[in-house]
Amino acid sequence: MDQSAAVWLVLAVAVLAANLPYFNERVLLVGPRRSPKGGWWRLLELLLMAGLTLAVGTLLESRIGQRHAQGWEFYAAAACLFVTLGFPGFVWRYLRRGTHRVDD
Repeated sequence: MDQSAAVWLVLAVAVLAANLPYFNERVLLVGPRRSPKGGWWRLLELLLMAGLTLAVGTLLESRIGQRHAQGWEFYAAAACLFVTLGFPGFVWRYLRRGTHRVDD
């Protein structure tokens, strides 16, 4: 796999992983169904998905060549990017208008 394909693969995994906690009502994606699932569960899932995405990126980087050491700045920027990629799922879950709303 070349470097360009690896970058696109990590971005696709990140977009999918950042939005999964908002579109799924199961605890940790495979557990029992909770309706509605609490915000703390979604936050925990978001953190676990961010770690999984980071692991996929690290694995691909080590397979392509030498893995570079990263400072805290990299992880802070990656966390901000991951939260930004999850914004469509957040909007769909919490900010969209429901059909139960009465029009003015």
